[in-house]
Amino acid sequence: MAPGLEDGSSLFNFVVRDGNGVKGMVDLGLSTVPKPYVQPPKERIDKRMATRHEGAPIDLSRLDGPDHDEVVKEIVMAAETLGFFQLVNHGVPVDLLESLKDAAHDFFGQPSEKKAVYRKEVSPSPLVKYGTSFVPEKEKALEWKDYISMIYTNDAEALQQWPKECREVALEYLKTSMTMVRRLLEILMGNLGVELDDTKIDGLIGMKMVNMNFYPTCPDPDLTVGVGRHSDMGTLTILLQDGIGGLYVKVAEEIANIGKKGEWVEIPPVPGALVVNIGDALQIISNGKYKSAEHRVRTTSTKSRVSVPIFTSPRPSEKIAPLPQAIEKDGMACYREVIFGDYMRNFFGNVHDGKKSLEFAQINYP
Repeated sequence: MAPGLEDGSSLFNFVVRDGNGVKGMVDLGLSTVPKPYVQPPKERIDKRMATRHEGAPIDLSRLDGPDHDEVVKEIVMAAETLGFFQLVNHGVPVDLLESLKDAAHDFFGQPSEKKAVYRKEVSPSPLVKYGTSFVPEKEKALEWKDYISMIYTNDAEALQQWPKECREVALEYLKTSMTMVRRLLEILMGNLGVELDDTKIDGLIGMKMVNMNFYPTCPDPDLTVGVGRHSDMGTLTILLQDGIGGLYVKVAEEIANIGKKGEWVEIPPVPGALVVNIGDALQIISNGKYKSAEHRVRTTSTKSRVSVPIFTSPRPSEKIAPLPQAIEKDGMACYREVIFGDYMRNFFGNVHDGKKSLEFAQINYP
């Protein structure tokens, strides 16, 4: 262990408060995992106990052709079961995705003081936040991850306020992904009997955020997690993962050819593909028909890993509730109406704990 960081509070201050992050700690030289990062056995990710998701990615270019209905069925089926699927021919240029990974490595490769200026307490922009773990002040064991989070308001503010090392490529990624996001929502909402217009789309994805996640090499991945068990709070998440892998999804109910209930399935990286997952807001709106996916990330000992998610969600002021069409079909509402900002505060105010965040909106019938 690096000198002066043997005790937990010095380590916490160095990594979290001073903004050095996990990378700063790893750069000092580590041969073992520091105690604050050792997860309890039940939270550790045993690679040998997981299966790999071997299903082919969904080819979005087959929409509007002779296979249109089949592709729609594949998307709906994935949203109703695992809550995760991979897309190819999605409309986002593959060279842009490569540039995005390079930009993430460039940003996190900077000296700590260059990144620390974006810590929540001191960031020059309310749109940009650099941090580590999830809610480090409340966590019993910290997550092995640093991140930069960039909220989108408009192009001009993004180009002015997002970090210069990654703003142009991150903005391009966000903008080129929106046609795909809209298409997916049209399919998923259409399946529920809702025709979307611009106002309804804005109601579902009025808030957009691009994150860059950095998982430094870890001396013992078996003891740590990159991200703990959680579901995403929003509508849809679009994720670019690099070639290293480590993303695991929990099977909620037995799915043929994928896994049994409670098993963890690895989503292997596919070159040029984007990963899509359902968030809590879409589970609530669909009255539980679409499943927000519980997932987590394993660390790696060989090479630092990056991933770049786009989080789309309702605006904080938006009210979300199960659709009347979904309630009519099911005979009852599984969730109450909530203001999304209240849901967000609850989500970010608690440590990762599977899909517990959904309990905030759940109706418990006697």
